[in-house]
Amino acid sequence: MSNLLNGLTTEQMNERTRNIDQLDTEQIMRLIHAEDKLITDSIEPLIPKIAQAADFIVEAFKSGGRLFYVGAGTSGRLGILDASECPPTFGTPPSMVQGIIAGGFQAVKDAVEGAEDSEDWGASDMDQHEIGPQDVVVGIAASGRTPYVLGAMRRARERGATVIGLTNNYHTPMSAEADLMLEAVVGPEVILGSTRMKAGTAQKLILNMLTTSSMIRIGKVYDNLMVDLNPSNEKLVHRAKRIIQMATQAPEERVVEAYEASGGHVKTAIVMILANVDCDKARQLLDDNEGFVRQAIASTGTAQENC
Repeated sequence: MSNLLNGLTTEQMNERTRNIDQLDTEQIMRLIHAEDKLITDSIEPLIPKIAQAADFIVEAFKSGGRLFYVGAGTSGRLGILDASECPPTFGTPPSMVQGIIAGGFQAVKDAVEGAEDSEDWGASDMDQHEIGPQDVVVGIAASGRTPYVLGAMRRARERGATVIGLTNNYHTPMSAEADLMLEAVVGPEVILGSTRMKAGTAQKLILNMLTTSSMIRIGKVYDNLMVDLNPSNEKLVHRAKRIIQMATQAPEERVVEAYEASGGHVKTAIVMILANVDCDKARQLLDDNEGFVRQAIASTGTAQENC
């Protein structure tokens, strides 16, 4: 076992945090913060590959495909977290972006013994979700060698999906199973092997980039406003109306009128106001322009002075 871990960057002792157990609380925090500041610099060289991964995802979405995150432990939980935020933020159906964790839903909270050690379980989960050629599967594992994730990636490729690997080590077994590798090597952890820290943070940053950029590319954002949010609670209703107002600079009464007439659909309300059309026409304009607000308005020849 020690030989398996010796070659992993994530399993090395961090010389900068030696004797951390002898420090007071503020000193510990300053050490952790100093290590965290290294994360973004380590990700920057990966941006071209992250962009390539996002382009794969955009093409999948345009063809009716789905995005799956697959991981164990912290990596699996991060995938579920990012996927679960897409419906309220971007108005996507829950099936469009999904997180799968070794051991199933119970593993989100509790450790499931042996779940991450089975390649067969990973393959079986790909079969259960009927992964196909239109889908993208992102395998996430700090070590790059988690059997469950490797089994899932291998079966996903066999089923024709585009497979991306996200790891925090170089030259891992994951490389043999992926069409594209994202190796976010952030160095040894503050506490040896605690990959929920720098490795997990790097993973979450990259997942944010993948889903956010993909959603922008398929028309879920207008200017820098999330215009496809699902106003499913009082806070989000207020946010939806505020977004309409910020996008249109219309008076409050007009915003409320358009919001209600559109059935709470932010994009439709914005097009109604900026293109000066009724709800049915606004919906048609959005349909004709693949849901892109800017193009929908431009197609009417209406100036967008607010932008």
